[in-house]
Amino acid sequence: MSVSHAHPQTRNRFQPSSGTAFRLTTKVWFIAAFIGQLGFIVFILGFYGPRTISGNFAGWNDKQLITGYVAGDTAGNLMFAAHVLLASVMTLLGLLQLIPSVRRSAPTAHRWSGRLFLVLAVILALSGIWLTWVRGSQISLHSAIAVTLNGVLILVFAAQTIRHAISRQIRAHEIWALRLFMVASGVWFFRVFIMAWMVIGRGAFGLPSSLQPTIDPMLEFGSYLVPLALLELWRTARKAKSTSLRWMTSSVLLFATSLMAVGIFGTITLMWLPHL
Repeated sequence: MSVSHAHPQTRNRFQPSSGTAFRLTTKVWFIAAFIGQLGFIVFILGFYGPRTISGNFAGWNDKQLITGYVAGDTAGNLMFAAHVLLASVMTLLGLLQLIPSVRRSAPTAHRWSGRLFLVLAVILALSGIWLTWVRGSQISLHSAIAVTLNGVLILVFAAQTIRHAISRQIRAHEIWALRLFMVASGVWFFRVFIMAWMVIGRGAFGLPSSLQPTIDPMLEFGSYLVPLALLELWRTARKAKSTSLRWMTSSVLLFATSLMAVGIFGTITLMWLPHL
């Protein structure tokens, strides 16, 4: 029998549903994020770890930084080291929180790793704000404001995550935990966004460097506001029964993941590997 004479229900079995596409694009996004954040962890431990353990604090400046090691600034140097190294631990714990099999097979480990993730997120938010305003580690006023807003959102979302966990509102707790993961990953997203812009905007399309003053604030604030917006779109589509909304969301996620993958590739190969 030719395909044209096949029963419509037979043909539909081979056509992906909106739900299948939605689940698939969600998994693809997570795989890309997992690879990118794992690269972030490897870089932090591989670059800052040996230099810190050996006492070669000046070696932090082997990679271009806003403010790295400063002779005589003991408090600032200690805060910087703690901020950077703890970021690798928090990132790893955040990834583990998103893996369903870990939640199912090791619920106790999931809860305690989640609590540690919360504590580290709060510590890093406060230390990031301190480094920005007290140590003066900032490029511009708008970058400092972006970092501060990111830190404030982390503190607010962490409080909401804890509040709903205490009141046993598990569904609300999970939603706020996902929001916390997105804003707590702002530093990583920022690097990915920068490299996506450099590879695609500056590289592929040859956009002029004169656009940089306009692009910078978009990248700084967008590094956590855009992932938050995508999360809310994803949540809305997951709850909705609208097939068209799920197809649209799947398309948006696929496009966003493609851009993220380019940024991840550029970040790993151009920003991190040369320093390892």
